[in-house]
Amino acid sequence: MPRRMATAGLSVVMLAAAALAAAADPSYAAPDSPGTAGAAPRTGPGLFAKLTHAQATAKFRAAGISWSSSGGCSDRNNATCTSFDQINSATVDGVITLKGATGCAINLTGGTETGHASGTYSHWNGYKVDFSLSTCLTNYITGTFTSLGGSKWRSASGNVYYKEGNHWDVTYYNCGGCLGA
Repeated sequence: MPRRMATAGLSVVMLAAAALAAAADPSYAAPDSPGTAGAAPRTGPGLFAKLTHAQATAKFRAAGISWSSSGGCSDRNNATCTSFDQINSATVDGVITLKGATGCAINLTGGTETGHASGTYSHWNGYKVDFSLSTCLTNYITGTFTSLGGSKWRSASGNVYYKEGNHWDVTYYNCGGCLGA
């Protein structure tokens, strides 16, 4: 198929997918066509596919990202566990994007398990994860992202990194610049 036809076919598919997504979720923000400038980060609760714990850990493992649990478990309903059940795929991809950008070791200590603060953009709803502190991550976050004051920094893509005593609490509104964002 000639390149021009392939691109046109892709655009038709993208428009059809956007129409279906908009019909299913009025908060859907359609992405710009490939190659267009000014694409805004896609956000909204209806946009993110939910992953199982096994799906998320497979992606983390493949990217060289570790996780730990004070309770040595992954039960979403146990606050001493670290669970990724029902995490947004964009959150997982955001962690992977950060790992690639920083080259730092990342150890996740909190996911979607109970015991965190509630709210729309919460751990339970799949938007947040906790990272262990490391000099590498701290230097990257504080040296690259915009300070919001009060131990908070915002990345260029809009994700928020909050240094809470002994860990980073991160809210992923999007995947942080990964392909398809």
